[in-house]
Amino acid sequence: MSANPRRRPAGDNDLPPGLGKADPSADGSRGKNPTTADSTPAIEASDQRVRRFWSTRRVPAALVALLSAAVTGLLLYDVVSVRAGRSAMRWRRRLAEELASRPLDDVWMIVGAAVAMALGLWLFLLAVTPGLRRLLPMRQPAGLPGKGEVRAGLDRRAAGLVLRDRAVRVAGVQSAQVAVGRRKVKARARAHFRDLEEVRADLDATLGEAVTFLGLARQPTLTVRVRRPKKG
Repeated sequence: MSANPRRRPAGDNDLPPGLGKADPSADGSRGKNPTTADSTPAIEASDQRVRRFWSTRRVPAALVALLSAAVTGLLLYDVVSVRAGRSAMRWRRRLAEELASRPLDDVWMIVGAAVAMALGLWLFLLAVTPGLRRLLPMRQPAGLPGKGEVRAGLDRRAAGLVLRDRAVRVAGVQSAQVAVGRRKVKARARAHFRDLEEVRADLDATLGEAVTFLGLARQPTLTVRVRRPKKG
């Protein structure tokens, strides 16, 4: 049987770009890829223009729409009933009397105004903030056609699991917990052998490299804490 001519042996070429090993040069230093070196400034420049993902706010929009429709429909029904010669509803007459008789410094007037202001501020914040804090935008290399049409994001929990798996592979680490935020990555580990400073240095180097390989648009700062497990 003849072998498939398109099949090639697995090796470092099967790894994703940036994760393979570079061939050492004649003077003992690692070889440098000129394409990667030339594209680094373009990638860093494009990182500053990457924006966060915006939430569609379906649940708040649906609640506001339903509440507004219910209040408006009830008010219009009462107005049409009054125009038809019927008496206004009791709740509307009572509300008009309370608003006309109560002073502005009344407790219920202040409470009602505070509630209305809080609801308005909440809706304003929903309108001007992106939301989707669990998604971290990834960087987009410059010079690629149609790069604005497709955007990539990484879930914070998924990133935390990847970093935790890398942390527990460090020698001396018994368990690890990694919390990934938009600006900070906090790692806490328990070391059951080796010196704590050595474990912390290895964790700092390993997690720092792993955070870089995540490809996030904004490079978060890394904080590593190592301690001994409690006895008993």
